[in-house]
Amino acid sequence: MKKLAIIGSAVVLFCLLIWGYFYFNSEPSNVAEDAANSTKTVDVLEENDILVFTPRKSDAGLSVILYPGAFVDALSYAPLANNLASSGFKTYVVEMPLNLAVFGKNRAADIIDEAPDEKFVIGGHSLGGVMASRFAHENNNEIEGVFFLASYPDKKGSLKNASFPAISITATKDNVLNKEAYNKNKKYLPKDTTFVSIEGGNHGQFGSYGEQHGDGKATIRGTDQTDQVTNALIAWLNTSVKTQER
Repeated sequence: MKKLAIIGSAVVLFCLLIWGYFYFNSEPSNVAEDAANSTKTVDVLEENDILVFTPRKSDAGLSVILYPGAFVDALSYAPLANNLASSGFKTYVVEMPLNLAVFGKNRAADIIDEAPDEKFVIGGHSLGGVMASRFAHENNNEIEGVFFLASYPDKKGSLKNASFPAISITATKDNVLNKEAYNKNKKYLPKDTTFVSIEGGNHGQFGSYGEQHGDGKATIRGTDQTDQVTNALIAWLNTSVKTQER
């Protein structure tokens, strides 16, 4: 009977995942599609299910690994990745199995192993941020900093004793982020954490994939939110992260 119950639970979980994939799964916007094209300043290519945005000219000395939110296609973060690469930060956007970072927590390991000369920060949007913090928790010697986009670390990804900095970026019209859980889990952030709030932004506009179920209505354009997130990340990378590089 116990074996049958386990099998039944597995079938139910599988069905829920498939339902969630088709119900919540989003499509990248035209803006995202355009941002995934190479330009005079950024080369874009896809390698091993990873979107790589490489600066053609300047190299800031730090690379960025980004984990997508749940059921969000990696391509949806192309505008943010292109902006970061245009400012000199090579950026990797990781495609996840079933678009769920919970199934690809350790995908950053391959990126880091194949680029021994690069220094990395890691982070993500929503569920992607939670999984990124778990990776950083288990591989803290490989990471220079962690960023959270409408996200937070949980106990399994606790960074409260981390020697590197973090940044937490939220938005005032975000109705998807669990505010209670966010505030409760602040205790797992490093002592050196920068907090930024995007006035008028919402959850979905941390990527570029349209409206998200249950989200608040943004009062700023998606491109404006992307620019503000970019500026906050670049300021953090150039100050908090670079000043403490190991």
